[in-house]
Amino acid sequence: MVGSDELAKAIAKATDQRDVHTYVHKEAGDSGPRILSVIRPAKLPDRIRPLFNALCAARVGLIEVTGINAEFGEILVAFASAGIDKGLIVINAAEGGWVDEDQVMGLFKQAGLGGWTQCSSDGIELRGELYKLMDSISADLEAAKSASLVVPIDQHFNVKGIGLVAIGYVQSGTLKVHDELRLMPADGPGTVKSLQVMDDDVTEAVAGDRVGIALRNTKEEHLSGGSLVIHPEVEDNNKGISIPLALEKHERSRIELTQSPFQKRILNPGDVVHAAVDLQFAVGRIESIDDGMIVSWDSPLFIRRDDAPQVLIAQLDSKPRIMGSASVSRLD
Repeated sequence: MVGSDELAKAIAKATDQRDVHTYVHKEAGDSGPRILSVIRPAKLPDRIRPLFNALCAARVGLIEVTGINAEFGEILVAFASAGIDKGLIVINAAEGGWVDEDQVMGLFKQAGLGGWTQCSSDGIELRGELYKLMDSISADLEAAKSASLVVPIDQHFNVKGIGLVAIGYVQSGTLKVHDELRLMPADGPGTVKSLQVMDDDVTEAVAGDRVGIALRNTKEEHLSGGSLVIHPEVEDNNKGISIPLALEKHERSRIELTQSPFQKRILNPGDVVHAAVDLQFAVGRIESIDDGMIVSWDSPLFIRRDDAPQVLIAQLDSKPRIMGSASVSRLD
């Protein structure tokens, strides 16, 4: 969500106030609890990384439009580049101001977000609409449960009597108590000691859950903001089983950029770009553009081997700062 704290609190209860503010609403459903997590980046437009982090975890969007300006344009580019094609629009002009609704809807369509729906600023109505959107992507969430495990970690700490705990949104796969893990990029080991979702002890967490993972056999230095929790690779010659790691390590990549219709800047060899995916924020330099765009990364970028999300490509001295989205293939 990009909008005011007041609107977010009308939808859900504030739970965390860091660079990315989180609000949660939980209610009973036919097949168990239904949980909405509203993720709202703070410090916009000064800092763009919290926005990238929120987009990496998001499934649908919500934008509160208070005026039509450069910041609003950049937000449209961000959601479109992240592939968030379902969302809600709340037009809420600043006091004494006025916003042309037709112009707003036209800009959403131009950005590639024509499937978004306009709503009032009533929190209960918005909550209901978000639950409808949750239902509309239920098949995608169900399919994601059987994919390879990827959990980007956004915070970690030691808890007395429990030990090291890592917290993040399960982007794909299913995580169970006693699972063996790999923590990237440190390539450190770990074992799931216990799991919590919404402060409840659970035996498994699935795609879409915000999970707290109590870890055993893990060193704290193996975790940092942007760490990724995955399952180890499996090699069993006797059974003929070979399952590679869920992530590929990229030091150089070929990028197929889909540039935003609002972005006029042309990238050239030597330009510095930033890539955001699964809470990673990598700096790269364009080597060449003759045979596709080739980028070398200052530190490795880890991309899901299967069903990889689009990578957000930015250039921090551009306006808007987001160039667009890209598919990325590894170069040896």
